[in-house]
Amino acid sequence: LHMGKTMKEDLTVVAKYINKLYPPEFNVFSIYAELYHNYFASQAKKNAESHLEDKDIYLLLSWVHNFYPKDMRKDHALAMELDKVKLGSLLPSSLSKKLENKYLDSEEVTVKNSLSRCLDKEIQTWKEDKEPEKLNGHFQSELLGIFVIQSIYSSQKRAEDISKAVGEELSRRLLKELPAFLRSYRDAFEDFKEKSKKHTYYKPILIANINNCWNFR
Repeated sequence: LHMGKTMKEDLTVVAKYINKLYPPEFNVFSIYAELYHNYFASQAKKNAESHLEDKDIYLLLSWVHNFYPKDMRKDHALAMELDKVKLGSLLPSSLSKKLENKYLDSEEVTVKNSLSRCLDKEIQTWKEDKEPEKLNGHFQSELLGIFVIQSIYSSQKRAEDISKAVGEELSRRLLKELPAFLRSYRDAFEDFKEKSKKHTYYKPILIANINNCWNFR
């Protein structure tokens, strides 16, 4: 953040005031821009090659795909001058792709584990001697129907915020996870239907789960 802010502010000063003090052939703005970019890129590469936590990988990818090319280089005071320089990306494409795959692998596992924990918690509520919650006057599992959908949606949204391609790839992966989760949910529900007919709230629990199907569709 500090490097980005410094680069943006300094290059704005160069574009507005310093550039016009030199003859055009000196290419003053280009020289400043290339030096700042090369340093920024070297630091980004150094970070990318070190051990990064998941949240750091996400932040670095956000800089590579969004903050740097869009927020900084498309700034109205800089865009015209920077378009002449052709600075390129903060990271080599091979390294950027490696980080994207790490992020996608981690996010896929995170969502899968989250859905599994949610189902385990839901199954546990079926065993408790209490009536399911009502949502808008109808029996429904807010935990299962809403949490699962929000988990998948928010994960897709975060990935799309990095880039369209990353978002599409995560969506493709999660489209395999959701049917697997739904099969596990169905099997657990069928097991409950067979073995828990004497449960005090057997019928409300059935209704709640049937109502969940609409949300999942």
